[in-house]
Amino acid sequence: MIDIKSVEYELQNGLHVILSPDESSDVVAVDMWYHVGSKDEDPERTGFAHLFEHMMFQGSAHVGKTDHMKYIEQAGGTFNGSTTWDRTNYFETLPSNRLDLGLWLESDRMLSLNITRENLDNQREVVKEERRWRVDNRPYGTAWEKMFFLAYKRHPYRWPVVGYMEHLNAASVFDVRAFFDKYYRPNNAVLSIAGKFDPDRAKISVERYFSGIPRGMVLERNHTTEPPLSGQVRETVYDNVALPAVYMVFRIPSMKSEDAEALELAANILAHGDSSRLYHNMVYRRSIARSADAFAVDMEDPGVFVINAVVSPKHKPEDVESEIAAQLERLANCAPGRRELQKVKNQLLSQFIARLGKAMRRADNLARSFTFYGDAGEINKYVGRVLSVTAEQVSASVKRYLSPGNCVVIHYLPKNRGRAGEKRDY
Repeated sequence: MIDIKSVEYELQNGLHVILSPDESSDVVAVDMWYHVGSKDEDPERTGFAHLFEHMMFQGSAHVGKTDHMKYIEQAGGTFNGSTTWDRTNYFETLPSNRLDLGLWLESDRMLSLNITRENLDNQREVVKEERRWRVDNRPYGTAWEKMFFLAYKRHPYRWPVVGYMEHLNAASVFDVRAFFDKYYRPNNAVLSIAGKFDPDRAKISVERYFSGIPRGMVLERNHTTEPPLSGQVRETVYDNVALPAVYMVFRIPSMKSEDAEALELAANILAHGDSSRLYHNMVYRRSIARSADAFAVDMEDPGVFVINAVVSPKHKPEDVESEIAAQLERLANCAPGRRELQKVKNQLLSQFIARLGKAMRRADNLARSFTFYGDAGEINKYVGRVLSVTAEQVSASVKRYLSPGNCVVIHYLPKNRGRAGEKRDY
């Protein structure tokens, strides 16, 4: 079993701190999680959580516009940030003797981020260009946006993390400042430190840099409850793609559900590795698909299970969709064998354990455990939960959630291959 040691405590301003020292490491990781993602945005101002992933590197009271990256790189470290539907984080990996640098940088921008018209205009254009590159001008780039828009009608997961262009264009300095003041407060944050450091000295430094930052308002998260899908939803998209593709999206419970690990294992049975069922049957044996993938998306509120495949030349999306449906029916009605189940459990656990070997991944998983489960020690329970899943539970979860009536199906077709109703030869 995994036994990651950590110490948790809170400052008076509400900042939750997790310390996980590891003498075998040669670096220290500083990971600041803010419990705010795209689902917390105003429906008329989408994209703000992701916008802040960029704004947070534009300087603060004691750090110049490009100095954050300069300080980290000169110290021999690395840094970045990321945004999801549920959280935003900022992180640095540094030599073990430079922990205070990371703490100072994170505290200064939490207290005094430089939100100006110039910085907003600059980063707004950066984000818009990122959207063009990742979504609008990339083959199948709009797939995730369309999947979530069709799978959700009320819940804020329905809009894309990157946001809509018109909302980014309309954002004012006042809007951005209000978002920052509401969500970027110590009582809505988790500071996770992992790697080689002295925990007693770290506590002194954390107190020094963060205790003077005032707490924010008490946040209420009353997200709309999404009703079940009333039946299968279908859409055809004509795009600049060379080959057709099939996307199938099923609504599933949140990451905290008792079915979460069973669905993870189902995803690996279906499409992880050359011997997985979808890959073996569609790519290797029948050659009707160029690729096949499946995964349960970790989400704080009820989320999605995605299956997608790129169709091989001379074959049709209907062929691929039919094979996916057949494999789902087979898994739902016939529990996987002992060896197959053990194989996918080994896959999940080896990936999980390998991640924890890196200081930043350990810090990240500890922050995730507290943010979504209220306990950093939850990290040590994952292995036991995976090992306890039975073959019958995997089949039951597939039958319960991966059914035709709980599914969004999207076919991507090449623009230059005709329109609906026309004969197409793929």
